[in-house]
Amino acid sequence: MKKAVFWKCMIVLFVALSLSSAISCFMISRILMENTEEHMQYVLRFWDASLDMNRDLQEQVEALPQVVSNEKARFTIIGLDGTVYADSEVEDISSMYDHSDRDEVQEALEGEDGVAVRRSDTLDISMLYVTHYSQNHQLILRVAIPFIGLGVYVKLLLPSILVSFAISTLIAISLAARFAKTVSLPLKEISREIQKIQEASPEFNYKEYPYPELNIIAETTANMSKEIQSSIQKLEKERTIRQEFFSNASHELKTPLTSVRGYIELMESGIVTNEAQKEEFFQRIKKETENMTHLINDILMISRLETKEAEVVFSEVRMYPLLEDVLASFETMAKSMDVTIKLDCKPVCIYANLQQMQELLNNLIGNAIKYNRPGGTVTIKMEEYQKKLYFSVSDTGVGIPKESLDRIFERFYRVDKGRNKKVGGTGLGLSIVKHIVQFYNGQIQVKSVVGKGSIFEVWIPMNK
Repeated sequence: MKKAVFWKCMIVLFVALSLSSAISCFMISRILMENTEEHMQYVLRFWDASLDMNRDLQEQVEALPQVVSNEKARFTIIGLDGTVYADSEVEDISSMYDHSDRDEVQEALEGEDGVAVRRSDTLDISMLYVTHYSQNHQLILRVAIPFIGLGVYVKLLLPSILVSFAISTLIAISLAARFAKTVSLPLKEISREIQKIQEASPEFNYKEYPYPELNIIAETTANMSKEIQSSIQKLEKERTIRQEFFSNASHELKTPLTSVRGYIELMESGIVTNEAQKEEFFQRIKKETENMTHLINDILMISRLETKEAEVVFSEVRMYPLLEDVLASFETMAKSMDVTIKLDCKPVCIYANLQQMQELLNNLIGNAIKYNRPGGTVTIKMEEYQKKLYFSVSDTGVGIPKESLDRIFERFYRVDKGRNKKVGGTGLGLSIVKHIVQFYNGQIQVKSVVGKGSIFEVWIPMNK
C-alpha cells in the first residue's frame, strides 16, 4: 500500500509540476514578447522625435540599425496612402508596392500602435512588425525584427525551468514518501491491533492519528471488537445455561421416572399384596406423572415464548376477575399455611393472551404463598399506570439472598433446594414469568430482604 500511495502521489505531483511549468513557460514567454513590442515602440517614438524631413530619408533609415545597436532590425517609412518612402533593407524602394493593406499599417492609421507577425515578401523570413503613427510628420514609422517565435523564449527559459522542476521533484518525492508513510504506518498499527481479537481478552491500544478518518477506523474496530467479545460472552453464557438446563431437565424428569419405575417393579414382584397399599402406589405414580406433565408443559411454554413461533390469541382480558379465579385456586393452600391475602386492586382491562396472564398470576402468587411464614401475609396490588398494567405481589416470607437476586429468573435455579423439594414445583415458574413479561415488552423488578420478605413488580403495556 505504501508504494501505491507513493506512486499515485508522484503521478499527481508530476502532472501538477508539468502543467505549472508549461503554464509558467508560456506566461514568461508572453511577457518577454510584450516587453520586446514595448521596446520597439520606444525605439519608434525615439525615431519619430529625431527624424529630420529635410535630410535624405533613405540615409537616415539605413543608419538606424547601427544607432539602436541591432543589425537585424529593419526600419521603414510609409506614407499615409501606403507608399514606401524609405526602407533600411531595400535600396530600390520603387520595387516595393503599396503597403496600405498591411494590418500593422491599418492599425496605425486608426491611431493605435500596430503589431503584426507575418512572412516578409521582400526578405522571405517571418518578421514581427510594429508601427507608430507620427503626427509630427504625418507618416507611419515601422520597425521589424525577425520573429523567432515563443519557442526560442522557451529554449532560453528551459535550463532554469528544468532546474526548478528537478528541485520541485526532489521535494515532491520527499513529501510523497513522508505522506505515504503517515498513511500506511497507522493502517499497519491498526491491523496489528485488530489481530489481537483472536486473543481471549484483547486490549486495544490505538494512537491518536493526524487523519480523522483513521481515528474513525480505529474507534470503529475497537467498538466492533467490544461488541464481538460481548456477543461471545453472551453466547458462552447461553451455552452454559443450555447445558445447565438440559442437565436440570434430565434430573427433574429422571427423578419421577425412577420413582414410577420403582413402584411398578414392587407391584410386579408380588411383594405388595395389600390392596390399600397398591392403591397408595397408584396414587403416587399418578402424582409423579402429573409432576412430569407440569414440567414438560412449563418447558414447552418457555420454548414457545423464546421463539415466539406459537400462534398466540389476543383478546381483552379483564384482570380483576382473572385474579379472583387464581386466588380461588390457592385458597386451600393459603389456609393450610395460615397466610392472609390482602388486595389493593382496581379494575384493569389489557389486550393480551388469557392463558399467559393466568400463568403470570399463578406463578407470582403461588411463590408468595409457598415461601411465606405461618401467619404471614401476601399483598397484591393492581392498577393502570401510564398506559401500563402495574401488578405487584409482596410477601412477608423468608426473602431472597442478595447474591441470588440476579439468578432467580434462570431455569431450574433454586435458592434453597431443600425447601423447594418440600414445597414442590418445577423450578421454572419465575423463568416463565420473565419470558411472559419480555414477550409483551414489559419490565419486572424484584426487591427482597432475607427474613422480611420480597416484592415482585411488573409493568406490561396495555396494548402489545
